[in-house]
Amino acid sequence: MANEAVLLDFWPSPFGVRVRIALAEKGVKYEYKEEDLRSKSSLLLQMNPVHKKIPVLIHNGKPICESLIAVQYIDEVWNHKSPLLPSDPYPRAQARFWSDYVDKFHDYSRKVVVTKGEELETAKKEFIDCLKLLEEQLGDKAYFGGDKLGFVDVALVPFYSFFKAIETFGNLNIEAECPKFIAWAKRCFEKESVSKSIAEQDKSKSVTCSPSMSCIGVLINTCVYH
Repeated sequence: MANEAVLLDFWPSPFGVRVRIALAEKGVKYEYKEEDLRSKSSLLLQMNPVHKKIPVLIHNGKPICESLIAVQYIDEVWNHKSPLLPSDPYPRAQARFWSDYVDKFHDYSRKVVVTKGEELETAKKEFIDCLKLLEEQLGDKAYFGGDKLGFVDVALVPFYSFFKAIETFGNLNIEAECPKFIAWAKRCFEKESVSKSIAEQDKSKSVTCSPSMSCIGVLINTCVYH
């Protein structure tokens, strides 16, 4: 079937959510296949034999691995609407830079969840400092992409699902520290492409906090997503 798209994913993965949002923004119909990461499917191992991770976008039988690469691919292939990356080379390069920086944000988030004592205080400071740096980059714009959702927004907003868990583990009030960032996240959630693609915060918190699910908690185990 021409232009067939399949997404191998696991519902709490913020990296998978990136791809879901991009597909929704473009209005692309696709088949969603949920992966059991404790028993990975033969299709996943075949489509991503190097890293064996989700998400994997399969387009016309060909795999595209790594979430940011998949989002860029979607933007280039389905370029008829909702451009995510700027056409000008310099802002395009900047968008790629800050999207890569989002992975550092993920690392700081994870540290808040898994550390204790004095190390936790350091982790909390690093996390808030990271958010404030991102706030500076946002400036007075509605989105990182300007007046419309863009590449950096798609890369970053999925992690907002885990803020309740981060606040619980870190005893933080993120909105009090970074109100502009929270306002941006809520603005993103007003978009149907985001709200329907992203994991519910309470559900995400339960996965992260549940001992029985800790081996696959998105913020705790980073080896299965990208």
